[in-house]
Amino acid sequence: MNDSIFNSSSLKSRKISNIICRVGLWFWLAVPICGCAEVPAPVSEAPEIKVAQDEPLRTGAEQMERVVALLAGKRVGVVANPTAQVAGVHLVDTLLAHGVNLVRVFGPEHGFRGDAADGEWVDHGVDARTGIPVVSLYGKNKKPTAQQMTDLDVVVFDIQDVGVRFYTYISTLHLVMEAAAESDVSVLVLDRPNPHAHYTDGPVLNPKFSSFVGMHTIPLVHGMTVAELALMINGEGWLKDGLKCALEVVPCEGYTRSVRYKLPVAPSPNLPNMQSIYLYPSLGLFEGTQVSVGRGTDAPFQQIGMPGFKAGEHRFTPRSIPGVSKYPPHENKECVGFDLREEETPPLQLDLSFLLTMYENAPNKEAFFLESGFFNKLAGTDELMKQIKAGYTEEQIRATWKDNLEAFAKQREPYLLYEN
Repeated sequence: MNDSIFNSSSLKSRKISNIICRVGLWFWLAVPICGCAEVPAPVSEAPEIKVAQDEPLRTGAEQMERVVALLAGKRVGVVANPTAQVAGVHLVDTLLAHGVNLVRVFGPEHGFRGDAADGEWVDHGVDARTGIPVVSLYGKNKKPTAQQMTDLDVVVFDIQDVGVRFYTYISTLHLVMEAAAESDVSVLVLDRPNPHAHYTDGPVLNPKFSSFVGMHTIPLVHGMTVAELALMINGEGWLKDGLKCALEVVPCEGYTRSVRYKLPVAPSPNLPNMQSIYLYPSLGLFEGTQVSVGRGTDAPFQQIGMPGFKAGEHRFTPRSIPGVSKYPPHENKECVGFDLREEETPPLQLDLSFLLTMYENAPNKEAFFLESGFFNKLAGTDELMKQIKAGYTEEQIRATWKDNLEAFAKQREPYLLYEN
C-alpha cells in the first residue's frame, strides 16, 4: 500500500492532482478524491456525462398512460417505497386516482412509507393514508408467501435503486419475481435511472457468499438499471429451480448511461444526497468493519472514522436517530477519521484508498473486520479481505478483478436497454 497517510494535507494534494488530470475530460465536474497519479485507469472508460438530453427523461412510472393500460382489469400488487413518485405524488396514490384495482402493497427495507431505520424489523399493517393492506418484506418474510400472492394477477415493482450489489432492493426484486413465478403472477417493472450506470467495478460475487446483501453473480457495481437486472435474473435462470417469471418492463425514455441523473427523492434514510450516493459503493464495505460511515450523524456515508484512530483530524459522534439510524456503530463514542463531504462528483471507479488507509492505520488490525464475516458477504468473496491483510496495493487488487469484469460485460450485454 502507498505509505502516505490519508490526512487533510495529502487529501488536498490529491484533489489538486486530480483536477489537473481530469479537467480535459470532465471539465464541468469536480473530481474524485483518488489522485490520478496514484490510481490505475478505471475499469470502464470515463463517459461523457451530459447535462441535458435531446428529449425529456421520463421514468417508467411517469409513462402513466402506458402503465394504466397494462394494468387494466387486473388485480394489482405494488412493491414500492417513497422513491416511487410520479410528479411528486406516490405511485400508489397515482394508480388509485387512475382507477387501478390495487389490492395490496409490499414494503421493502425501511418500509413502504420509508419510516423505518436501516435493518429495522418492519411488521405488516394497513396504510393510514389509503386503507390498503401493507405486507412487509423486511420482517417475518422477505419473500412474498403463496397466500400473499394468491389474489393477484400482477405485481408492479417501482423502487429507485443505486446500482450497488449489496443495496437490498434488488434482492427484494429477485424474491418477488421468484414468488410470482411460483404463483403464476406476472411482474411489471417500472424502470428508473441508475446513478452508477456509467461504470462497472469491484469483485464479482462468489456464490459461496450469497446472502440478502448479495444474491447474484454480478460485480459490486454492476452498471445496470432495475429493469435490466430483472431481465438478466430471468434470462440467466437465477430464480430458484431455474424458474422463469412472466416479466414485462417499462423502460425510461430519453435516458442513456451518459446521462447524469440527480435522484429527486433520497433512496433510503442514510443516503440523503447525491454525494452520499456517489460514495456509497466505496464506503459500504466498511459496514463489515469497525469503521463508522457516519450513521447516526447529519452526514451518513460522507465521513468515516473509528474510536482511537490516529491518522485523521475529523471528529464525529454517532447518536440514535429515530427512523434513520437505530443504535448506530460506536453510538455515543467519538470517532476520528476523515470528512469526505465534497461537491457532488460521479465516480469513475471504486475508491479502495479509503479502505486500505483505514486498515493500515487502525489501532487494532486484528479486530478491524467484524467476527460475523459480514465484510465477506458485502464483498461477495473472502479474497478482498485476504488481499488487504496481505498488504496488496489498490492496483494489485484491481488486477484480480479484471477477467471477471470482462466476462460480466459480455454476459449482461443481451439485457441492456440503454446506450453505453
